[in-house]
Amino acid sequence: MKDTNAATSKSYEGFTDEERGAMKERARELKSAARRGTRAGKVDEEAAVLEKIAEMSDADRVLGERLHAIIKANAPTLSPKLWYGMPAYAKDGKVVCFFQTAQKFNARYATFGFNDTANLDEGTMWPTAFALTKLTKADEARIGALVKRAVG
Repeated sequence: MKDTNAATSKSYEGFTDEERGAMKERARELKSAARRGTRAGKVDEEAAVLEKIAEMSDADRVLGERLHAIIKANAPTLSPKLWYGMPAYAKDGKVVCFFQTAQKFNARYATFGFNDTANLDEGTMWPTAFALTKLTKADEARIGALVKRAVG
């Protein structure tokens, strides 16, 4: 006889410390944006992103700095902002792409990803996130092209 409780017998572990930390950062971001109201500008948001990148571990910081430069060069209409404590780039207030450090969730690689607002549709299946350990010139060119396409 099949155990019908097998799927429900596992105990719920809840959110990890890292996930709870990301949610707290997002709450702070929303609270800060609400306080700034109409005073919020691209300069403030970009400064916060650059500050967050500067705080990263060496390997993640190198990736974050390069991604920031690639995105600014290839999609200047995107606005840098923090999103769950991560650098993200938005169009009309909606996050199009983001960078998640390896350190953020104790992962073995960083992630560069796109949200559903990105115009990357290709057939019935396409990638929306990429694992990053370093960036080659070819990787940088591919990311630049993807970012252009995402906002196009």
